[in-house]
Amino acid sequence: MKHTQVGEVMTADVVSVDRSTSFREIAKLLADHDITGLPVVDEDDRVASESDLLARRALMAADIMSAPAVTVRAQESVSEAGQLMTRLDLQRLPVTDEEERLVGIVTRRDLLRVFLRPDAEIRRHVSDDVLSDRIGAAAEAVDVHVLDGVVTLAGRLERQSQIPLALRLTARLDGVVAVVDELTARMDDSRLIPPERGAQPITW
Repeated sequence: MKHTQVGEVMTADVVSVDRSTSFREIAKLLADHDITGLPVVDEDDRVASESDLLARRALMAADIMSAPAVTVRAQESVSEAGQLMTRLDLQRLPVTDEEERLVGIVTRRDLLRVFLRPDAEIRRHVSDDVLSDRIGAAAEAVDVHVLDGVVTLAGRLERQSQIPLALRLTARLDGVVAVVDELTARMDDSRLIPPERGAQPITW
């Protein structure tokens, strides 16, 4: 089951500065590129931090940057990046490679493009990729209803342990905002198999 990765939606042409960049130069870059912040990198292009919104005057980037640096890997999923942004109340994240070098930047707007996925397409992936391929449920066992990215699963699976797995896998699909659980099971095997952790709604 393929998930959209940060590297697929990020902007690769990144405007960045080093610690010695002056306040005036930063202000000009922000104005010229119509942005509110930019990454601060070292001599090896590794992200040191990110400059703040220029709320106060300073001499150099080192004086106004936030620390420690919060970054995301290009291989991470859009959902993971979105949850990180929400948790830390960020509008953008520098994207790094395996050696922590800057390769791009991703914003909330970039991530939200994934959530414009049509409901019919989400429904098809839930039915085919999650319920049929991963859970092994019969086509008529579960009714999948999708409205504005909110997926409702209603029906009966064979085993109780399949329910949290179905919820978790559905929540991870691109475009899914939240999952409503209306599932039951024919057999309660919860005492035999440790249950999977239930999926949580995505709130960003």
